[in-house]
Amino acid sequence: KSLYQYTLQGSNLDELYAWSDKLMEAVSAENGFQDVTSDLQLNSLQAIINVEQEKASSFGVTYEDVRRALYSAYGAGQVASLYAQADTYAVIFEVAPSFQQSPEDIGKIYVSGTGNTGHTNNGVEKPVVPLESIATITRGIAPLSVNHQGQLPAVTISFNLAPGVSLGQAVERITSVQKKLGFPDTIAGKFQGTAQAFQASSGGQGALVLMAIIVIYIILGMLYESFIHPVTILSGLPSAGFGAVVALMLFRMDLSVIAIVGVVLLIGIVKKNAIMMVDFAINARKEGMSAEDAIHQACRLRFRPIMMTTMCAIFGTLPIASGLGAGSELRQPLGIAVVGGLCVSQLLTLFITPVVYLYLERVSDWLKSRCPE
Repeated sequence: KSLYQYTLQGSNLDELYAWSDKLMEAVSAENGFQDVTSDLQLNSLQAIINVEQEKASSFGVTYEDVRRALYSAYGAGQVASLYAQADTYAVIFEVAPSFQQSPEDIGKIYVSGTGNTGHTNNGVEKPVVPLESIATITRGIAPLSVNHQGQLPAVTISFNLAPGVSLGQAVERITSVQKKLGFPDTIAGKFQGTAQAFQASSGGQGALVLMAIIVIYIILGMLYESFIHPVTILSGLPSAGFGAVVALMLFRMDLSVIAIVGVVLLIGIVKKNAIMMVDFAINARKEGMSAEDAIHQACRLRFRPIMMTTMCAIFGTLPIASGLGAGSELRQPLGIAVVGGLCVSQLLTLFITPVVYLYLERVSDWLKSRCPE
């Protein structure tokens, strides 16, 4: 009924329905939720038949006899077929519609038992008794249908988000509300649909970014045959991530899955600035220059290509960040994350990378002095 769903499951129907009503009321009272509905419909009338076992057994009537009689009366089962010249007609066995109007009509159904009172030609006469003489019939309220998720009964609560509320905030609020209500262990809740996909993806976003950084570090370590130079190159990534998050916050956008893709893309773009400087500084050091002079020369000579590549990346991503065209709302967080990260990292990389390089070079010289080859 709404865009996002949260499903509760439990084996006890009464307990499940009671707690689902409590959760629905609590979510409706929370700020940020709209159109909160449930697929639970408890307004359906129900006729409850309580068979009195002692009376039924005295007539030789079993529960199976009662079930068979009720199905024959209201099940609308086909018992035969009439074949005409041009068509075939199904014969439906049921009570007359005039006896299907109220629960009192159920008591007038006669049940054929399997007892041994009396004799027929076959030796056994089956007793026939009205249902109201062996059972009590009452009215009640029951769900229109019992929904299931897997093997367990389930109740699904649907909701929409108010303007300015992110899906991540909604997931946290529902989880917090459920903890405050003190749900029993027998009731399990989980998100469905878009909310479930968001919850699953958000759980692995940190591991995805960390794995990308580890892979880059390993590759750079193999290329430069050093444990220290990759750290210098990766030192500009925090500024890029900070710029991406700030840009998303300024434009009131969530750190969604597509935005995380932009952050991963940003990692690959930003590290090339430090690679240009560190690669030049390493070659200059091999020619006998000091670390200070080497990194200073690298900043001067690599400033133009760094600016050119960064500006090309920014202007190439601006159409995505501007949010133009069909389906642009899906791609826009990626463009904004990349543009924001590039702008901030471009301003800070030329200051952060040389400082980190000098300090790590001193650490490298100190280690070489302590552990000579």
